[in-house]
Amino acid sequence: MRTSIPVLAVTVLAWAPCLAADLTALESRWVAGIRPVVAFARQTRLPLDIVVQPQPTPGAAPLALGFVAGRCKLVLSTRGNPEAQATLERIEPDLVDAALELMAAHELAHCQRYLEGSWFSLPAGFANSEPEGLGADLRDAWVTMRSVRREEAYADLVGLAWTQLHHREQYERLHRWLVAERSADVIPGSHHDTLAWIRLAGDGSALVRPSIFAGAAALWRTGLAAAER
Repeated sequence: MRTSIPVLAVTVLAWAPCLAADLTALESRWVAGIRPVVAFARQTRLPLDIVVQPQPTPGAAPLALGFVAGRCKLVLSTRGNPEAQATLERIEPDLVDAALELMAAHELAHCQRYLEGSWFSLPAGFANSEPEGLGADLRDAWVTMRSVRREEAYADLVGLAWTQLHHREQYERLHRWLVAERSADVIPGSHHDTLAWIRLAGDGSALVRPSIFAGAAALWRTGLAAAER
């Protein structure tokens, strides 16, 4: 499964900060692409840092989120990681900057949910449902998978809301790109099967009222009833 928009990694990572002069061309491209979202986070006082992993990270998601000591960490794992270049190559060249911003806004949504203490929580009026006949181990795995799926769906909608607000003229094409990413090797109901929510955001008009987070949350709730069946 493609992992350009990965699951939140809430963990203490082994990293070291990199100076700009130490970055590879590929790392610099990713950093430049996500910079507008990082600037927004700082303007809105979200505690967000960029971390560039200095060691080879084959198999890792190129962009992920960590949470350490009350701060969110946008973690770039591009060195020695073929997926970092492959991710860019799957995007039409004139959409790369906007797509990188969408990915970063997706991670910002994870940051916001975790800082609020609402990670894995359902909104009022919704309750977890479980299939019958599962043992304890399978039940825990199933609940986690469904919870991750919901968080990924919310984050995808925030990424699209950012796109609608900042790159409206490219929204339709980026929406198609995200649908393609989420459709690749999809297992229905699994962690990254967020298509039920993405399809609700076909034109993006409802996503930015009154903010990218509030607009995404409203559409996220709309999709919960159908997607959780």
